[in-house]
Amino acid sequence: MKRSTERILTTHTGSLPRPPDLLAALLDPDRSNLESELRDRVRAEVREVVQKQAAAGINIVSDGEIGKPGFAHYVKDRLTGFQGAAAPRPFAPQDLLDFPEVMRHLFVSNGKELPRPPMPTNDGPIAYEGRERLEADLDNFSAALQGLPVDGFLPAVSPGCVAMLMGTTYYPNRRDFLYALAGALRNEYQAIVDRGFVLQVDCPDLALGYHLEFADRPISEFRAVIELHVEVLNHALAGIDPDQVRVHVCWGNYPGPHHHDLALVDMLDIIYQANASGLSIEGANPRHEHEWAVFEQLPLPSGKIVIPGVIDTCTNCIEHPETVAQRIERYARVVGRERVIAGTDCGFATMAGRSAVVPEVAYAKLASLAEGARLASARLW
Repeated sequence: MKRSTERILTTHTGSLPRPPDLLAALLDPDRSNLESELRDRVRAEVREVVQKQAAAGINIVSDGEIGKPGFAHYVKDRLTGFQGAAAPRPFAPQDLLDFPEVMRHLFVSNGKELPRPPMPTNDGPIAYEGRERLEADLDNFSAALQGLPVDGFLPAVSPGCVAMLMGTTYYPNRRDFLYALAGALRNEYQAIVDRGFVLQVDCPDLALGYHLEFADRPISEFRAVIELHVEVLNHALAGIDPDQVRVHVCWGNYPGPHHHDLALVDMLDIIYQANASGLSIEGANPRHEHEWAVFEQLPLPSGKIVIPGVIDTCTNCIEHPETVAQRIERYARVVGRERVIAGTDCGFATMAGRSAVVPEVAYAKLASLAEGARLASARLW
């Protein structure tokens, strides 16, 4: 994983908006008849989004998660044991329960629930069977990077996130479910780093999990659960150099009230225990922008870097580069300029068809991110 040794490097959190024709195919409940056409379309779109990221000035780019219906939902196509009915626990975080009109605004249009990728529960033994799809992702991304002066990272979901969102009717307890997931998802983690890419493990369970599952319970109970999640994640990462890994932690990529979000200070010490050199964390949205100061209270461990979100992915307002620069500089003053890579709060399209930001604005925001990093670099060096 690179460091910002001469200037502030830039990246983002993975997902980027998908074109309408690709969205329709990804959301089709029976994509089997479209597989050949979909493969060609995904390959072409990955090349385009990589070029757009480079043109915007992003130094560490992804494949945009273009071929995935969602940042976690894709596992149903790669793991056995996910043929059950829809996950029994609907996505209903406490902040949206407090303000149901916001929930209707986000998820209902003209009286109908907006489409979302299917998310079946686990109903059988888990094993990895997604090697062909995984290799296609790796090949597409490798080809798209050819000739471009950028580095690459690829996201993969954490065991804890799958457990949080999908649940199980097969495994007797959370621990067994998590360890089964870890054994299977390790195939993805190892394959990504073997190709020379930085692995980003998406871990919203370490933050979102509180107001999704534990909002009415003691913080100590949630901390015990995420300690287990980090333990299991480290098991899945065993043998992988932490310097090839970064984790992304967020409170949910939706424009809700977020007034039940657990404070970063209440979980950062546990997140530090993950065997990953990079920590991608929200830092731009109004609920969490102030938490740069937490790194003064709980210093970043030696060998780790922070990837603060300096762009909000839930609004179409394009941040002024000076705002971006000031956000970057706050973190640099606390942890050191070499240990900061400028990023985004979350992905721009974590679920196919559910982006809060229109595509043109998403890339304009990435360009502002790059310009803000240039301003900050000029002052920090």
